[in-house]
Amino acid sequence: MAIEITLPRLGWSMEEGVFQSWLKKEGDEVQTGEPLFVLESDKAAQEVEATDSGILHIPASAPQPGEMTKVGRVLGYLLEPGENPPSAGAPTQTAPEIGADSVTAKAAPTPIPNQAVPPVDHPIHANAETPASPRARRAARRTGVDLQSVEPGGKSGRIREQDVLAQKTETVTGTSAPVGNLRRIIADRMMVSKQSTAPVTLHARCDATRMVELRRELKQVIQGGAIPSYNDIIAKVVARTLAKHPMLASRWEKDQILVPEVFNIGLAVDTEQGLLVPVIKDVGNMPLAMLARKSRELIEATRSRRVSPDDLRGGNFTITSLGSFDIESFTPIINFPETAVLGIGSIIREPVAGPSDSIVLRDMMRLSLTFDHRVVDGAPAARFLQEVRRGVESPAVFLLAQESLGRTDSTERSGMRGAEEGQGPECRLQSCVRASAGHCG
Repeated sequence: MAIEITLPRLGWSMEEGVFQSWLKKEGDEVQTGEPLFVLESDKAAQEVEATDSGILHIPASAPQPGEMTKVGRVLGYLLEPGENPPSAGAPTQTAPEIGADSVTAKAAPTPIPNQAVPPVDHPIHANAETPASPRARRAARRTGVDLQSVEPGGKSGRIREQDVLAQKTETVTGTSAPVGNLRRIIADRMMVSKQSTAPVTLHARCDATRMVELRRELKQVIQGGAIPSYNDIIAKVVARTLAKHPMLASRWEKDQILVPEVFNIGLAVDTEQGLLVPVIKDVGNMPLAMLARKSRELIEATRSRRVSPDDLRGGNFTITSLGSFDIESFTPIINFPETAVLGIGSIIREPVAGPSDSIVLRDMMRLSLTFDHRVVDGAPAARFLQEVRRGVESPAVFLLAQESLGRTDSTERSGMRGAEEGQGPECRLQSCVRASAGHCG
């Protein structure tokens, strides 16, 4: 009996994807586990493997390359040798749904991992007489065009994307650039975040001088390994602070708030394909040296289009930095359905008030926390940001509390008290350097 090949659900929130291309031709013999077609989900463009063996039949009703396709749609069939393709209404056997763990991501990833776009299950109607396609609705939302004012084009009487864009661009001059599927996904997710949350942003100015000094010491101590970046150090501070303020890592789902047991930090990465957010799992219990290696590997894999779908999901807090572009502060957008995102600005040498009203030069940094006010109130969010600022201003003490790199929270708190009470700053700093380089614990 013919086995249906259907569009799989690659993630819990996926409702549709872009069918890119077949990797086999009509009549080819397909073996279980062979790459069969390329599907672009909200996570990545990836090769999907066959779950059965047979002779490939691609019907005339199969989606065309680049077509947005619903989960569960029949793409083709796997036939027995000599078996005729099924006719309309003939019984077929449905292949098992392909999960995210059974696919291999070998094509270009797409931006904005692990976020949910509201499913579009039916055509969107401007009114009862003028139906509009899902792409037309998205174009109308992006451009601000009222679907009620759009005249449908084509023979079907359905409002198409080009009908919406034509109405918007009647008075626009200049060179147009095509909007690809990846850019559409980014735009949709940004709009979902703004429309589905109650975002509030808090800004804090902190003294990053000690963090700069710590990283300088790490460069001298670490030989042949990954040197922790400022983002690595801040990610470690954030993860440990989230242990005290877990609501900042929670998410609102179906009238309940889900609080994670471990803290997975997403790192916003700028790539040629757009913004991607690979996720480092359980950062709070990860040694700083390991965190540095992992973040460097993930960033390199993301920019070289080698990142896996699993590395793009599971985050519960995101860090984004524009410091390398000399941006002092900005308002980051929540990586929905997460609750908060931390923006990191550039480090600037500034004169500040020192002891006895003296003026000294310090390395100053701005931190910007955007949070969902539905989940977290202003005061708890401010306390979280305050503790993150303290960790950035005294990273040596913070890291020394975890020099064994595997202690319980209570042990780490005890170590921090010892560091603060029994050691001077230079001693604490050197201990942190050695621990971070993998020489301790």
